[in-house]
Amino acid sequence: MSLPTLLSQHIARRPQRIALLQHIAEQGSITRAAKSAGLSYKAAWDAIDELNNLAQKPLVERSVGGKGGGGARLSTEGERVLRLYQKLQALQAQVLEAAEDASDLDLLGRLMLRTSARNQLHGTIAAIDTQGHNDRIHLELAEGLSIDAQITHESTLRLELQPGVQVVALIKAGWLEVLAVGDQVTPGYSFLEGTIEEILDAENGPSEVRIALPNGQTLCALTDPEHLRSRGLGVGKPVGVQFSPFNVLLGTPL
Repeated sequence: MSLPTLLSQHIARRPQRIALLQHIAEQGSITRAAKSAGLSYKAAWDAIDELNNLAQKPLVERSVGGKGGGGARLSTEGERVLRLYQKLQALQAQVLEAAEDASDLDLLGRLMLRTSARNQLHGTIAAIDTQGHNDRIHLELAEGLSIDAQITHESTLRLELQPGVQVVALIKAGWLEVLAVGDQVTPGYSFLEGTIEEILDAENGPSEVRIALPNGQTLCALTDPEHLRSRGLGVGKPVGVQFSPFNVLLGTPL
């Protein structure tokens, strides 16, 4: 299986996050790898979640009983991506030598997209249903999971979307509604089930809930702590999330 185009481009423009894979391979612990890379524990997991979500297979696997806490190791796919990154490091030096002026690198930087959306899920367009001025885009994620996005027909044409095209679905954490098992799903909404992996409480404001999906991807949702308590939701508990297709943004390679 070839490395997805979107992940390949991410490696090229966000090498510091890929470098974290090497620290994990060397340290065997998220805690120690984050310290070695100069990141906080939370920032390290944010990076790992993003990489796992963009890949077709998880690059990092959590291991039980790791020394120093937060045990983790690279998957076979993660080891392959790390080898690719090491090759890119050699090519990077050649690119820097080829740049005629510092402005060349600034221009390339402006052309690369960065986003504040916490959830970035790699998927493939399965079908497009036209509904008036809008199109409903059906996306297939890894391992048979699926979600929908609702965008204008003009956006579909501008992004050159069609079945088989790979995209990244961007969903802000605040747009996900956390549900307990058995709660009614709003008609027309996308729904995904998973397991609560971690809850990060804030002194003032919503809690950050990390949800592990069965395909290895991870979602981050924001919800009120009282909502979690009232629904009996905690770490290790099954959970669902729903979101409107209008709240799913789509991105494609430049």
